[in-house]
Amino acid sequence: MLNEFVYCPRLFYYEQVEGIFVESADTERGSAIHERVDRGKGALPPQARKKRKSEVKGAAVEVSEVSMESVSETEETDLADLKTHRPEASADGGETIHSRSAMLSSERLGVVAKMDLIEVKMAGRSEGDLFGRYEAQSVTPVDYKVGAPRRSTEGNELWDADRMQLGLQILILRDNGYACDEGVIYYRATKQRVRLIMTPEIERWIVGKIEEARALTLSPEIPPPLVNSPKCVRCSLAPVCLPDETRMLGHDSAWESKRGAATEPSGSTRSTANEAPRRLIATRDEERALYLNTQGYRVGLKPERLIIHDGESLVDEVRLIDVSHVALFGNVQISTQAVRELCEQEIPVAYFSLGGWFYGLTRGHGLKNVHTRIQQFTAAGNPVRCLEVAQSIVRAKIRNHRTMLMRLHTEAPTPTIVGLKEIAARVSDARGLDELLGMEGAAAALYFQQFAGLIKVGGDEEDDEIPGLESVPEADARRHTAAAKEFTFDFTRRRRRPPTDPVNALLSLSYSLLAKDCTIAAFAVGFDPYVGFYHQPRHGRPALALDLMEEFRPLVAESAVLTAINNRMITPSHFVRAGNAVNLSPIGRKAFFHAYEQRMNSLITHPIFDYKVSYRRVIELQARLLAKWLTGEIPEYVPMTTR
Repeated sequence: MLNEFVYCPRLFYYEQVEGIFVESADTERGSAIHERVDRGKGALPPQARKKRKSEVKGAAVEVSEVSMESVSETEETDLADLKTHRPEASADGGETIHSRSAMLSSERLGVVAKMDLIEVKMAGRSEGDLFGRYEAQSVTPVDYKVGAPRRSTEGNELWDADRMQLGLQILILRDNGYACDEGVIYYRATKQRVRLIMTPEIERWIVGKIEEARALTLSPEIPPPLVNSPKCVRCSLAPVCLPDETRMLGHDSAWESKRGAATEPSGSTRSTANEAPRRLIATRDEERALYLNTQGYRVGLKPERLIIHDGESLVDEVRLIDVSHVALFGNVQISTQAVRELCEQEIPVAYFSLGGWFYGLTRGHGLKNVHTRIQQFTAAGNPVRCLEVAQSIVRAKIRNHRTMLMRLHTEAPTPTIVGLKEIAARVSDARGLDELLGMEGAAAALYFQQFAGLIKVGGDEEDDEIPGLESVPEADARRHTAAAKEFTFDFTRRRRRPPTDPVNALLSLSYSLLAKDCTIAAFAVGFDPYVGFYHQPRHGRPALALDLMEEFRPLVAESAVLTAINNRMITPSHFVRAGNAVNLSPIGRKAFFHAYEQRMNSLITHPIFDYKVSYRRVIELQARLLAKWLTGEIPEYVPMTTR
């Protein structure tokens, strides 16, 4: 960890203080390469007797045996390829052995180190001393790095982070009574060994960095991100850190200019190349959500796979590596073994009623940090801060509704467009959450009065054939015709609990799915999803997830509904009625899941950061920006508004 502090104090804070670690190709490759080394027993011979015990400050291992592994320096091309030999006698009668994966500590420095490899030069013993023991005359730590050394005019040099790691190993070995004056780092990319000779100056530098790191672990403030650093490009925590985005929103004047331009949905707000932050996050996740909607399905576990059965027949096998989360609707059973494995791999399991009511989540321990949640609880108890972020959220939602009408309505009514603009302008004047709720309700009423104009199918299109019905059996065709007469996509107003028409049924299900995704995003960032700012805490309600989803209701949920209807992915035959309630059939739910996931995985150019990411990425990005506002890294929360 201390080498990471030298590399980037912010990275050290995330991993050491907040307990965040994200795997990447580099970390996976490093783990695989070190697998042979980590299997070592870590035993070291006793230090030479001439070393006074008063100099030994502490040891973390008790030596019981010596690993008698030796290799010549010319043979060493990879730690994983090191050969095991019998100890070879040197010219002075001593031997050189190797100890792998040795764990030692220093009470003086207050640190612990696990060392890849230690070359131990053994002290010779007299020919007649058959009962003499092996003793270490000197030791040299050897660490292994995948990359290349730093080039300078004086030749190859160690990087500062490598110097910290190797120098600390030398000091720990000294504190445990071993004679150690130098260490070696083997760089695999160039197959070169670079030595570090310990000097008083290097020792003082290392001790100073230890004290700085220890002070940082006690600080509630995270260090600022690096400025346009090439280190960020391959950092696995870049999607969490968001270095360029944080600096842009916190300090750069570019945000102020883009903020003014983004007030209206029309017009270009593209920044110049030198203003736009680098896209250090993937555009979309490779994993996909697993929706299980068929009643009676059973989910079990095989090595690295989920298996899905319907009775005794196997329906499908899904690799865990391909799953982002699992959504279970109605009476779908999942085994304890499968739940345990999903928790271990941090894959949430979401539970819904058959009608789509979101009940909750099962997940692993996840993030262990509490600093973000402390700031969340503090802000939630402050009416001024609650109102501040609530105003930003409501203003963004109203602007996105206005943009939807201007883009998609067959004939956008001017009074509604003007009315939404006026309400959005008055949001900043709200003196409390109750007044803000009234403004949001008034804007929603205006919007849903015109929502029918966004639906592009209707009864006047008698000559249009529904795709897939051209060659269906006569009985099925009659059923589709009957369904078309009973269910239409006519929309007059928003109705819920229960939805009484197909459009409201789709909206309710879509909002439920969006609440699920916002809850998962809140957990991923480290929030408590039940403590919100605009939506006040209430038993069983994920208030913060509802806060996050407000700006995405038109962008994701309502857009998915319109796409499903207008593209004939959902037809009247996909609905059933139970009393006054209208719900989707199992086939209809499956079709809508496809439409919803299609929307979540579609790419959008972020209006502020000017790079393309999926909506699922944007939701997590907004949750992280909210966390950075709470911790004081950025002055205000910047919601997502489309152009």
